[in-house]
Amino acid sequence: MKKLICACTAALLAVSMLAGCGGQTPAPASEGGSAPASQASDGAYVVGVCQLAPHPALDAATQGFQDALKEALGDQVTIEVKNAAGDSPTCATIVNGFVSSDVDLIMANATASLQAAVAATSDIPVLGTSVTEYGVALGIEDFSGTVGTNVSGTSDLAPLDQQAAMVKEWFPDAKTVGLLYCSAEPNSQYQVDVVQAELEKLGYTCTQYAFSDTNDMASVTQNAADNSDVIYVPTDNTVANNTGVVDNICRPAGVPVIAGEEGICSGCGVATLSISYYDLGVATGEMAVKILTGEADVSEMPIEYAPQFTKKYNEAIVADLGLTAPEGYEAIAAE
Repeated sequence: MKKLICACTAALLAVSMLAGCGGQTPAPASEGGSAPASQASDGAYVVGVCQLAPHPALDAATQGFQDALKEALGDQVTIEVKNAAGDSPTCATIVNGFVSSDVDLIMANATASLQAAVAATSDIPVLGTSVTEYGVALGIEDFSGTVGTNVSGTSDLAPLDQQAAMVKEWFPDAKTVGLLYCSAEPNSQYQVDVVQAELEKLGYTCTQYAFSDTNDMASVTQNAADNSDVIYVPTDNTVANNTGVVDNICRPAGVPVIAGEEGICSGCGVATLSISYYDLGVATGEMAVKILTGEADVSEMPIEYAPQFTKKYNEAIVADLGLTAPEGYEAIAAE
């Protein structure tokens, strides 16, 4: 009996030692190949990225952000990228996971991601990117340019008065402009309100055409195309994910689209005042490096904007509609 007890005790000790030496199965790598926050080595920085949806502009911003962090910090930083696939509630799930893992910084790519991150934490630094207007996104009246909390970031806002002027430059004889956007995106509402005011100064009659989601997007787009000489689309994530819907309706109808950013213009637009979302992501990454290394306090960092804007046009759609690009525009590079 004593021999049996000793044998059982030795077996239990062996199992215990095995578990203590890493017998557990490691957690899988996150999207993009980065290790989860729980696997970060001692002394490393862990950064969580929540991207609202997969489309070229947001993808480029995330890539620029990662490249800037890796260039500055190398193996010192672990980046976990999560994509909400266009579903805003999923953003909350993602950032709550980052908060539970106690990451060192959260990068929120697009307005819904930023709003979810702000709701999830007031302690972890949060940097937004591809966010048009932070005052609108965060409900801050008389926004001065600095949030003043654990939040800062970069804006993809191009000069809206210049976007309105593009309509006049391309279509001086047009009478009616339809402003097409998703009502669930507050920054889209902000843009169309500003652009409408500018277009009305130029003598256009404007009508807003808001769809609630992809379920009524086609019907609203058809209504806009039936009643507009030109359509304006802001930097709207829902449109960016569904440019084919807009193009399949507007191009056959001969209704040109002026777009708020290059990705949308590539899919359904005639022209845009473009920024580089990759460069915007790089700028956000550089801000993150300063925060992580203690060089800057996020609460004191003003929102940064794209350094330059480029007039671009979509060669294929311009040709199909029989238009000629004004001087000063460059063609969007074919993918």
